Amino acid sequence: MKKKENNYAFIDAQNLYLGTKDDGWAVDIFKLRVYLQEKYHTTKAFWFIGYMQENEKFYTLLKNAGFKIVFKEISQDGKGKPKGNVDVDLTLHTVDMLHAYDSAVLITSDGDFASLVTYLQEKNKFKVALSPNRKKTSFLLRKACGWKRSIQYLEDVRDELKTQTKQKAPSRD
Repeated sequence: MKKKENNYAFIDAQNLYLGTKDDGWAVDIFKLRVYLQEKYHTTKAFWFIGYMQENEKFYTLLKNAGFKIVFKEISQDGKGKPKGNVDVDLTLHTVDMLHAYDSAVLITSDGDFASLVTYLQEKNKFKVALSPNRKKTSFLLRKACGWKRSIQYLEDVRDELKTQTKQKAPSRD
């Protein structure tokens, strides 16, 4: 009997949000969670996001969809806009939980995760990187993923994942 996979998803929320928004669509978080379970056998999915009190309803939706939320404290960028850079937190959680999962699924387009991909590959713990859109995917991430072998694009399954109604998405974090 084949062992059931136990994969974890690690999601760079701002990258997902901005990547799909720039491409003219929004992800239905309920459909995304089912997609991750069915296609990549994810038993847990971690949503890394900057905390903003005005987004409480959205956080409740995330929890109801089955995501585990990892909050990052918000700071201000040079223009006074909120910024919740989750890269280090996502990387630390992914490495810290290495023993708990079979393979990691990363949702990001950010080249800062290239070294994490390489590390996970060396440990035989990397499944795939799911980039929100091709145009914004970092060269470094593509290179680390082996160009086509372990990187896929959510825009290719847009019709499957897009929201039909307006969800209250986080403003910007």
